Formats: sequence, C-alpha cells, structure tokens
Amino acid sequence: MEKIRLGVVGLGHRGREMLKLAAGFDCVIPVAACDILTRNFYETQWLSDKPLAEMFPDMVFYEDYDKMLEEANLDLVIVETGADIHAEFCCKALAKDINVFSDIPNVASLKEAKELWEVAQKSKAIIGTGANPNEQKFAVLLRDFYRDGLLGNPYYMEAEYIHWSMPKSETSVHLNENGDWRRLLCPIRYCTHSLGPLLAILDEPIRKASAFGTGKHSPESIKDDMQCAQFQTESGIVLRLLRNGRCRAKIGHHNYRVFGTEGYMERIERFDKPVIRYNSMKSPDPELQEISGEFMPPEYANDEKAKKAGHGGMDYALLDHFFKALLAGEPAPIDLKAGLEMTLPGIYAEESIKRGGELIDVKYPWDDDFSTEF
Repeated sequence: MEKIRLGVVGLGHRGREMLKLAAGFDCVIPVAACDILTRNFYETQWLSDKPLAEMFPDMVFYEDYDKMLEEANLDLVIVETGADIHAEFCCKALAKDINVFSDIPNVASLKEAKELWEVAQKSKAIIGTGANPNEQKFAVLLRDFYRDGLLGNPYYMEAEYIHWSMPKSETSVHLNENGDWRRLLCPIRYCTHSLGPLLAILDEPIRKASAFGTGKHSPESIKDDMQCAQFQTESGIVLRLLRNGRCRAKIGHHNYRVFGTEGYMERIERFDKPVIRYNSMKSPDPELQEISGEFMPPEYANDEKAKKAGHGGMDYALLDHFFKALLAGEPAPIDLKAGLEMTLPGIYAEESIKRGGELIDVKYPWDDDFSTEF
C-alpha cells in the first residue's frame, strides 16, 4: 500500500477535525465520508470556515455506512461516532477486511467487547485505538523514565480528568449537537484518557475495580458530580482515578502521579500552567526536577504541522504513527488489546458504583472465563 484511501464515519466536531488533519498527510487520499445528518457535510458547522463538501469536493458523501463500505474501495475507516456507538462501525469494517482507526472508548459494553475482539481476530485488517493522551509529552517521558530504570517498579499511580462544567455555554451546546452521549455518559466510564498513559508502562492489566459516586448536588446535575475508582493489577499495583460530571473549578484537565521503587513522576496542570516533575534515586541529583508540561510530544516539537494540530500536537502524532504502521504492514501502535485494557475497567467501575462500591473482578475477551454478564 502506497496511499491510504480514507473514509470517515461521524462528522461531528471531532470527526471533522480528524478528517481535515488526516487529509493533510501526503499518504492519505480522502475519498468518502458518512453521517446520518447531511448538514454535517454540506453545511458550515460550528467553528468551521466552510462546509466539508467545499473543502473536499472529490469526497463522496454517504448517509448509509454499509453502502460506503461496499462502494468506496476503502483502505481505512476512521470511526468518530459518539463514544457510545463505536463498536458496531468497527466490526462492520473489519468484517470486510478494511482497516480501522477507532476513537476511544472502544466499546460501550462487555457484549460489544466480545464481539469486536472476535471480529478483529478473524479480520485481515488491523484496528488502532485513538488514545491521543498516550502520545503526550508526559506519557512519552514516563515510558522513557521507566525503560531506563529510573522509576523502578511502579506500585501506585493516580490520575484525574476534571472537565470544567459549562452547561449553558455555546461550547456545551455545540459538543452535544450530534447526540447526548457527552451529557449522559457515566463519568468513570470515560477513563481511557487517564488509564492509557499509566497502563503503557505495565505488563499486566487491571484485574479488580471498586468505585463510588458522590451523587448529584445541583438541580442541573444529571449524573454524579464526582466519581472515584480504585483499581488493582494482578501483582498488586494500585491505580486511583477521579472523574467529574460537574465541576465549577477550571483547574486543568489531565493530572497524573506515578510512584516507583526508585523514582517518581507527575504531571500537574493548574490554571493552564502544566508542569512535569520527577526524581530518581538512581540519578546523581535525587532532588525533584521540574520541566514544562505541555502536551506536545517531544518527537514533534519542531514540526509545524503538529503545532497546528488539535490537542497540542497529540492528534498529529497519533495519526502519523498509525499511518506509518499501516503503510509498513505493521501492527497498530496502540492496538485493540491496549484499547480494551484502558476501556473495560470503566465499565466494571460503573457496575461497582451501582453496587455501593463492591469489589469486582475485571475480565477481558481473551480470558477463558470472560462473560458478557456481570
């Protein structure tokens, strides 16, 4: 494969941005787009300068996804539908041996996890997980820090993903325009951004989950204002995750802390001033060091295209790595197994909240005793 014939399904804000970003790669030919709302292709959308139909006059628009898969002769489908409906679109493409790049979470239920895993195992195509936080500067440095032995053995990790709530703002109205999933999704279920960078340095998945929710403390709240989960791996490594449904403090989205037997690393973002701090007992200077904590992956710090891409360059790195792997016939850099390992713990955590914090065993589709029922 020398060029990638690309189709995109789901043309909300995220889908439009990923289409425009992908189209800027020399190896990509954007040929088809699909959405149930024709206006998302033919009309100007929020923050857009002109309709996608004008930006990509050679693309064919489809309202019928099955028809697009059948007619467009695609090498790759980017799935950017709502976070609660990724799996069906991935399965249909993989069943036709069309490569898939799926945003996260990969699945919305244990049943979908089983179906997607089984289809992927039979397909000749590959599926990549769009976990852009795994490409951020902190995640890259953490992997290097661990690989070089400066962290030692990790034994406790924590993360928080706090989104400032703006229920009546233009931004919120826009983000919910193509569905209610953002407004209704259980907070702890959206755990991939937090768990992905941490699990990347572990050679074992999460095996136990316990979680609690705070309940609702405002008439406008439709889900828990806060939810907190504790996870544990087979060897006893503990991970804590805090997610919000409602928060009035604009303090910064993504924060991480990693404790190891030889060192420590954190990313703390407060009031748009992110910093990364670290120290190692194996370093000549064991005192805590501090560097800037911007998202831009170090590999792309001087890349002008990456600087213009979304999420501080992480989206560009994500697509660049995936496209290179696809063209080289290599496995996806962040494959389905990694995607499910950062997705399913949130589903089990939600069930734990329903059971009052009960400790629940976490299983995966490749486990012999995996069940689609709790």
